[in-house]
Amino acid sequence: MKTCLICPAGRPAVAALAQNVPLSNLSVLGKSLLEYWLENQAAIGAKHVLVLAVDRPELVRQLAGVGTRWGLNVEVIAETRELSPAFAREKYSAAKGDWLPKPHDVVSMTHFPGQPQNPLFTGYSSFFSALLAWLPRAATINRIGVRELQPGIWIAMRARIADSARLQAPCWIGEGARIGPRSIIGPGAILENHVLVESDCDISNSMICTETMVGKFAELKESLACGGIMVDWRTGSLVKVPDPFLMCALGNQLLPPRATDWLRHLGAALARTHDDFQFLWKHRRIKLP
Repeated sequence: MKTCLICPAGRPAVAALAQNVPLSNLSVLGKSLLEYWLENQAAIGAKHVLVLAVDRPELVRQLAGVGTRWGLNVEVIAETRELSPAFAREKYSAAKGDWLPKPHDVVSMTHFPGQPQNPLFTGYSSFFSALLAWLPRAATINRIGVRELQPGIWIAMRARIADSARLQAPCWIGEGARIGPRSIIGPGAILENHVLVESDCDISNSMICTETMVGKFAELKESLACGGIMVDWRTGSLVKVPDPFLMCALGNQLLPPRATDWLRHLGAALARTHDDFQFLWKHRRIKLP
């Protein structure tokens, strides 16, 4: 049985989410949107999936491969514009082979599987609302290594949480995430894979994107934090954080910071407790100048 998935192209309303990867590849609750949909299509009987991609199709192809891990035959096709389901159906479903029945034959990946009432990319507010609605299902659909520590608190493998940190439901702690002493995570906090939250932070009703560092004493409310960019999902206002010790992308710390930054941060580090100091230097991947 064949099916067709249409990757969302650029969306000005949520442009900050697609800075590093296309929206189809964005990690949401530990998996990409494309992975959720491929799992769904395999579960309902698809064998051959056409994936139509406009934005950075090479990254989509790299993520999907040939579909082996889902038991599928996946073919990524580069398009010049995002097709509507009707046009894609007319263009591709005339090909030989059996297709899944409508509406499963051609799907626009603008929402999570089974939740068309929660659009992802009409704005930052709708995006965050869709994440919270999907959170309980994300923890149960083909997930290995995700456990519910307490009702509404999900933690993935290799996450490390300081004993004095406090988690409040609902919240999601991604794979390899690190949470420092005395930090408060939740309610409504989503920390994606390999996030680093230093000590004494307070994060609620917010999402921290993959490989983002949140510095000591930071307070994030109703925000989407991606690398050095923070968005207020209620208003859509965007701020670029100038100081990498406040918030930054962990994978992009290649240039040495200013000497004054290091002196200021060294002074702060010396004032930390022993536990804080150990946490900072053990887990932060900063290249010394």
